[in-house]
Amino acid sequence: MATIAELYEGRFGLPPENSLDEEAAGTIEALLTRRSFRRYRPDPVPDDVLETLLACAQSAPTKSDLQQYSIMALKDEDLRQAVYELNPKTLWFAQAPVALVFCGDMRRGQRAAAWKGYDYANNTVDTFMNAAVDAALAMMSFTAAAESIGLGCCCISNVRTRVQEISDLLKLPEGVYPVAGLAAGWPEGDAILSMRLPPAVVIHEDRYDDSDLETALSAYDARRNARRPMAPDRQMHKDKYGISENYGWSENAARRLSIQEREGFTPYLRGQGFALK
Repeated sequence: MATIAELYEGRFGLPPENSLDEEAAGTIEALLTRRSFRRYRPDPVPDDVLETLLACAQSAPTKSDLQQYSIMALKDEDLRQAVYELNPKTLWFAQAPVALVFCGDMRRGQRAAAWKGYDYANNTVDTFMNAAVDAALAMMSFTAAAESIGLGCCCISNVRTRVQEISDLLKLPEGVYPVAGLAAGWPEGDAILSMRLPPAVVIHEDRYDDSDLETALSAYDARRNARRPMAPDRQMHKDKYGISENYGWSENAARRLSIQEREGFTPYLRGQGFALK
């Protein structure tokens, strides 16, 4: 059995600062080795298993116990195909035994307030954020539970790319919006362990400090490329920026962020009744 230090180095390409020589097991082992699976065996996930996993999702922390999220379970094959056709880069979502869409949900609270005869005074950016966090926590709880029994999962932000059409297909009412999709099933083959940013870049003690960011990212790019260089055909926006001979995580992120994604998302949210004030 691997030690925590060995799994740490596998995740970051760096040794830990402290002595982590105990054997990795349980949740710690599962999280340090987790990866996204996009290919699944055709075997179904039994209904009782799915019910249990969804109960685990609903057991996640939630802001003030408001539970401002909903989970769409896509079981109709025609519906799943229609969703896939709007997002053809995510074939695994159509093929997975389990396809879910986690949604932020302000509607339930609005209806509860109206039912009890109170004004609803929280149609705000804060509620939008709380609903998104609630949905994300539920999705991670589902993922952790699913992976603990041998399922593989992949989160899918692309459900927000053609968000109005997805919303129409799922008949999402005012006050509800997609946060992310999730594909799950019994893995077929292995998947790549993604090397993460060094903790020194992400973890800040007491005060935020990114004064050494470029140096740290250069070293991170080199570690990632040494383990698994990105093929030229996978470089982002080649038509605009060409092919780079030194294409690392920072180049990939910078290229991706240089062109706005999902520019229609804010108008969609306003159309769904979110004031964002």
